[in-house]
Amino acid sequence: MTDLTTDRPDLAPPEAPEGLAGERVSFIDGAGLRLRVREWGPVDAPALVALHGLRGFSGTWRALAAALGDGWRIIALDQRGRGESDWDPQANYYTDAYLADLEALVAALALERFVLLGHSMGGTTAYAYAARHPARLEALIIEDIAPGSSISGAGAERIKAEMAALPLSFANWAEARAYWRQARPRVSPAALEQRLWESLRARADGRIGWRYDAEGISTTRLNPDPARVVDLWPVVEALRVPTYVIRGGQSDFCALATVLEMALRNPRIVYASVDGASHYVHDDKVEQFNALVAGFLAGVAATRAAGG
Repeated sequence: MTDLTTDRPDLAPPEAPEGLAGERVSFIDGAGLRLRVREWGPVDAPALVALHGLRGFSGTWRALAAALGDGWRIIALDQRGRGESDWDPQANYYTDAYLADLEALVAALALERFVLLGHSMGGTTAYAYAARHPARLEALIIEDIAPGSSISGAGAERIKAEMAALPLSFANWAEARAYWRQARPRVSPAALEQRLWESLRARADGRIGWRYDAEGISTTRLNPDPARVVDLWPVVEALRVPTYVIRGGQSDFCALATVLEMALRNPRIVYASVDGASHYVHDDKVEQFNALVAGFLAGVAATRAAGG
């Protein structure tokens, strides 16, 4: 039998990302859902909890963990409905549910103080947690989300359009690759393959399907309950921990003007814009993002060492 992938490598399934052997995987209970947790770094190192975005996955922080090395314990959660975490049968994909899952993670791992990092949707959860539990946090890092980002603007409309047109499956891996390359044109080939491996899988019928609850998440994003949509301005104004906002210089989601207003309203907020990066800074500009995070964390560690 002819191996079609020899002539058509785009038909081949993605290879597993490098570094899987160095990951620790466990599961916690979050409101009755089984949630997967990935960890990197020594268990006795200071903790950094990282939350991915709307269609992300815990493994998206693999490169950051490698860059930080043994100085930090990186803890990443597959948010409910994603990766190897359970899907919510009630499609409860709102900030209050994600916040409860994060609180369950902190309790399960007995984390006393830690740094919290969140991208996009995970950033909303991170803001909310920081406002509710300031004593738990050494610092907060937010990737490309600000008040109003998810509600209006070009980025919000782009994401809604992506979710509305989302294919529920693909005929083969070539179709899946073409979809992700069109959706994320700035990411490297390695990052694209990681996204394929983490977010898709071959189904019993031969088609390629999502590893996340595409239908439930899309429904919640496109037709949200207005009462459960978080207004981030009061949350931002209530922050009492050092906060670092990293935005993409070409982001259509996190406007520079809004970030400047955030810094005016709350002096604990500082920010950086990364040239050439879109909403997905940690994918588009991996080394720059990791360096910015590492630099900020060095300041956090210095403050800790000084007894601050």
